[in-house]
Amino acid sequence: MDDIEVPKFFVCPISLQIMKDPVTTITGITYDRESIEHWLFTSQNTACPVTKQPLQKNSDLTPNHTLRRLIQAWCTENASHGVDRIPTPKPCLDKAHVLKLIKNLSHHELQIKTLTRLELLAAENERNRKCMVDAGLPKAMLLFIAACFKKGQVSGIQEALSILCFIRIPRSESRAFYSEIDDKIIESLTWVLGCKMENYATVKSHAASVLKMLLEEASSSVLERLKPEFFERIVGVLRERITHQGINAALQVLLNACPWGRNRKMMVESGAVFELIELELGSPERRTTELNFGVLFHLCCCAEGRAQFLSHGGSIAVVAKRILRVSPAVDDRAILILSQICKFSGTSMVIQEMADVKAVTKLCMLLQADCATYLKDKAREILRSHSDKWKNSPCIFSSLSSLEFQVSS
Repeated sequence: MDDIEVPKFFVCPISLQIMKDPVTTITGITYDRESIEHWLFTSQNTACPVTKQPLQKNSDLTPNHTLRRLIQAWCTENASHGVDRIPTPKPCLDKAHVLKLIKNLSHHELQIKTLTRLELLAAENERNRKCMVDAGLPKAMLLFIAACFKKGQVSGIQEALSILCFIRIPRSESRAFYSEIDDKIIESLTWVLGCKMENYATVKSHAASVLKMLLEEASSSVLERLKPEFFERIVGVLRERITHQGINAALQVLLNACPWGRNRKMMVESGAVFELIELELGSPERRTTELNFGVLFHLCCCAEGRAQFLSHGGSIAVVAKRILRVSPAVDDRAILILSQICKFSGTSMVIQEMADVKAVTKLCMLLQADCATYLKDKAREILRSHSDKWKNSPCIFSSLSSLEFQVSS
């Protein structure tokens, strides 16, 4: 566009771009619909960006047809200067239309066409996604997946999962789903994780993300009933390294299920500890490491988990390496993991390995670092517990000496 002055009242206060679909809020300020809906629906904002007056997520947004026509006319007049014409906005998606599409899912011959249409609508904007949630689409999609599981049907699953990831399941609704659907959804999504189909990486990633959304709000009775096959499939997501999103979702699922001893046992039996270490050896991004170490800590709280941890040649080394290099959350989990290993599985071989891979040196460095006092106390406790062996090791003698044998004080 040539250097041409745009009338100020054509510009959205949020995006600072020419408005395509101007709407006026109850505070009297006009915004581009996409910008104000994004402001309201995807964040915790509950105030008008300009006036700072209260503006709830369900506030009325009145189309400013007069301003839109003025903008369109101005764009047409200035087309020779490179100004693009702004088309008339499509009518807003309404609840009745979504309900009609949901009804079409009961007809097998219309399912793929309907799901494709719903997926496109969900991808368009926040307004559509909010409308879909209000119309009960999350529940309809979960029931559709459960029906596919019952019939052994894979067609339509990819679209249904994609829709759920677009619109997300409201936390308030995820609680209600369990009282109505019981364990069918968990079994259905577990089945999806084991299915062979086109675009399986995307499908599994979306399935893991949906499970994450559901289990974040699940009751303890649901988490207590999870089956071995469920954990085998979730660990399989880690093993296959499907997508970054899928890996983090799977880790969050495991973390949510960790507080129950029976779940930890099933995770270990599924080879979770080994896969977690293998994943960490690939140097993932920070959030993945934080989730990874959170799960590892819980699994190292049981004897079977510690045994599997120590059976991997790189376990102690990778945990030690992450100390003081990722985040305070990782430091916390790493120190607690080493504490569990030293306290309950501290054989002479393990104690020597900690010295060889510089885990003990890292503990000494943590004592001098700017970190939480409780972590330093835990590090001193670990060092004190085996100081008689470690002080004789030439590779760390200088480290302990420079600290004036804090472990003995």
